[in-house]
Amino acid sequence: MEIIEVAEHKEKQRITRLILEALPDWFGVAESREAYIRESTGLPFFAAYDGEKPVGFLCLKETGKATAEVHVMGVLQEYHRQGVGRELFGKAKEAAIRDGYSFLQVKTVQPGWYEDYDRTNRFYLSLGFQEFEVFPTLWDEQNPCQVYVMYLGNA
Repeated sequence: MEIIEVAEHKEKQRITRLILEALPDWFGVAESREAYIRESTGLPFFAAYDGEKPVGFLCLKETGKATAEVHVMGVLQEYHRQGVGRELFGKAKEAAIRDGYSFLQVKTVQPGWYEDYDRTNRFYLSLGFQEFEVFPTLWDEQNPCQVYVMYLGNA
């Protein structure tokens, strides 16, 4: 597995589309998926490759002077639980530290609503994220937004 930072806009969009369209349980809302694909071009972007095949990606987005967010991340299901997400996150975390951020945050659906998202929550907690706050209606009442944060030590 190789993790690289991708700079070329069309390649970012190609990878984002390929991965997100293969993950309808998480990215089934076409409007949101297309927004992620559009937004990926202007963000720090890390891709995981198995040979020449992209199998996952992660985009970071600045949300404040001291904070970057895991804006969108996806790993093909057949590569889940093989360390791909952890490796992608490791590269993104290194970049966030290099770029002087003090915190990372990520948003997902609050635990207890959907098994797929419960696994996502366990993944973020295993990386060292801490529960920060829940916004019950940020997205909608059936998808309460759980915010996690991580201190990077650049304060």
